[in-house]
Amino acid sequence: MTAVESVVEPVAPVATGPVARVPTLLRHLVALARPGHAVKNLLAVPLALTDTPVWTATALWRCVWAVAAFTLASSVIYVVNDIADHRLDRAHPTKRRRPIAAGHVPVPVAGAYAVVLAVLLATLTVNGPAMTWWPLIAYLALSTAYSRWLKHVPLLDVCVVSAGFVLRVMQGYAATGAAASSLLLTAVFSGCLVLVLGKRRHELAALGTPHRPALVGYNLLLADHLLGLTASLAGTAFLLYLHVDAPIDAYPPVALAIVVPLGLLAAFRYLQAVLVLRTGGDPIRMLLRDRMIVGCAVLAGATLALAQITARYPHLLTWTDR
Repeated sequence: MTAVESVVEPVAPVATGPVARVPTLLRHLVALARPGHAVKNLLAVPLALTDTPVWTATALWRCVWAVAAFTLASSVIYVVNDIADHRLDRAHPTKRRRPIAAGHVPVPVAGAYAVVLAVLLATLTVNGPAMTWWPLIAYLALSTAYSRWLKHVPLLDVCVVSAGFVLRVMQGYAATGAAASSLLLTAVFSGCLVLVLGKRRHELAALGTPHRPALVGYNLLLADHLLGLTASLAGTAFLLYLHVDAPIDAYPPVALAIVVPLGLLAAFRYLQAVLVLRTGGDPIRMLLRDRMIVGCAVLAGATLALAQITARYPHLLTWTDR
């Protein structure tokens, strides 16, 4: 018996009744695709709209299609990754509840499910709006390499995960046809590094290294230094983006005066959660449920959206007497 298997609690048998079996399996298959993580694509892909000169129905529709395609692609990767990691996941207090690790979905069924999702993805991209899909293809290739090998390489593992979000944004640019902002892409990459490193630090402090071999290349001191470095880079890149590339030409002082303090407060809150409260194990869940972070994001997003709309359509603020 291996060290991992020795800490695994017995898994409750799956219901085998002829009536309950199929609905239960379907429910676990849906959970295996992690529909809750679709918010990553919903937030990342449309970021390219911030650099689109004119918002048209065509650009918005193509962006929606890109979000749907990346959601399917992410689901394929989640299933493949859970198949590869189901033994290690059993040593994790949360991941042990995933359908494959818990024994609810057999590995052969999960493999067939991944094939079905891949076929649906191919059908979606072939029959969708005409656009280049190279970021999606690159994401699938990079994520497959991550599941097979790269996730075991310290430092490279966090960079690969963050690169996946950059590819999401690049697909948004491909959908809208706008020119990609290198500053925005740098901010996305470094910002995602902050989230991934926070998760790694939480895992290292709370769980040790058995469930994730790459953690042997980290310690708390290194994680803290990397968090500070990447948080500084993310803030600098985003500030430069607002100054240089963001289409808010008419209102930069007002927008920056509101957005910068809100962005810093959100970053402070996240670092507090990771370093003090030790709740960084699920970054997406925390970002969506922490009231301070959500409030800062909503206010900053509304400010930037208003600044962009008024910069692009100044006649909306023009009052003429009749």
